[in-house]
Amino acid sequence: MKGKKSWRDKVNHHPEPEIKQAPELWEKKFGGPKMLISSPLAIEKIVAEVPKGSLLTVPQLRDALAVTYNADFSCPLTTGIFLRIVAEANEEDAAAGKTEIAPYWRVVGEKGELNPKFPKGLEYQATKLEAEGHEIIRKSPIKYFVRLAK
Repeated sequence: MKGKKSWRDKVNHHPEPEIKQAPELWEKKFGGPKMLISSPLAIEKIVAEVPKGSLLTVPQLRDALAVTYNADFSCPLTTGIFLRIVAEANEEDAAAGKTEIAPYWRVVGEKGELNPKFPKGLEYQATKLEAEGHEIIRKSPIKYFVRLAK
């Protein structure tokens, strides 16, 4: 019986980003036929560059990926899945004693919403962001937002 793959293995053993033909509905919605299917490594590289005190929204992440790989847009579904893999891998690295990790907690939704699927949940991401000087708005036990600059 094979052992379960670590999150870091999932980051490191995923195919390179590739451009695919977008579904017709998405082509119209996102502005073109060239859709990037990214990779966890490509996402981790961008997330690793977000400086302390700054934020990156998921749409900004998707735009950066599309520009980097000369696509019209980056697939929203795979970007979300791979971002979660990156978050889990970096928490796994931190638990193993690594100090240089990609600050995935600085990635928020388009309206500043925190990600309940990130490791250790909303409160952990909120605490990390508050420690960096961000204001967190707790609208309910399952809806947290960071105040975005206008």
